[in-house]
Amino acid sequence: MGALTSLVPLIILSIVLSVLAFIGYAVYTVANDVANQTTKKMERKNVLFTKDGMKVGVKEVRNEQYVDQTQSFLVKAWNYSTWPAYKSRLWNKQAQEKSAAEPRKPYVQ
Repeated sequence: MGALTSLVPLIILSIVLSVLAFIGYAVYTVANDVANQTTKKMERKNVLFTKDGMKVGVKEVRNEQYVDQTQSFLVKAWNYSTWPAYKSRLWNKQAQEKSAAEPRKPYVQ
């Protein structure tokens, strides 16, 4: 009986350590799976994690596509910038000279 009572704490300790080891292993595997899935998703978005740090890839845009997009934006801006009823004070002076205001008459007493 004396040998059995001295082995009970050792058995309880081994059970507690095995349960903690199992929980630690489960947390470790879940963390690794999440890290791998995150890395795969980020690689699809051109972001790579390396030992040196993080590298961000740039989506390739050909020069011709870039020029076409820029030109289309400029043409749209040019077309939408004209207002038919707008009269500027800074330019189109010929139209203002035709409809010039009359000079003031001097004050006479």
